[in-house]
Amino acid sequence: MVILGIDPGSVICGYGVIDYKFDKLKLIEYGSIKVKKKNEDIIQRLKDIFFRLNAVIERTKPEIAVFESVFYSKNAQSLMKLSYARASAILAASLKDLEFAEFTPREIKKSVTGNGNAGKKQVQFMVRTLLKIQETPDFYDATDALATAICYAFRNQNQSKTSSSWAEYIKNNPEKVLKV
Repeated sequence: MVILGIDPGSVICGYGVIDYKFDKLKLIEYGSIKVKKKNEDIIQRLKDIFFRLNAVIERTKPEIAVFESVFYSKNAQSLMKLSYARASAILAASLKDLEFAEFTPREIKKSVTGNGNAGKKQVQFMVRTLLKIQETPDFYDATDALATAICYAFRNQNQSKTSSSWAEYIKNNPEKVLKV
């Protein structure tokens, strides 16, 4: 199963693609979509996120897109921009008919590190270890996106022992599936 993890952001949107077969994780691709913040309106940034994620989807052919859910922010403007970026990423994935899932940051951290309160460096270390990545990615957004994909793989592994299909998983776990 090819899984696309996305850590949405309006300035940096992390993505990571893994293949999960026979309880083994394999890195396919990861990176960050960095869009210009200054002198560029939000509409252009959203277009960039959409088209660049679309190119990743075309290249890697994932079966599912997994998102880190939006968390509460005290700054309403930041939350709105983050929500717009997330919608742009969701649109790119939905137009390719990908399945959707989402996890909270805490669920992702717990799944990857065993600690729901783990810091970004701990998550990055575990992602690099699990996927045998030698270099240190430039941005945490990429390793956060990979952690999101890994979380889905681990959850799906546990689910597949009790359910035979993604449709059955959705039926049994509606709170884990992003409603579009």
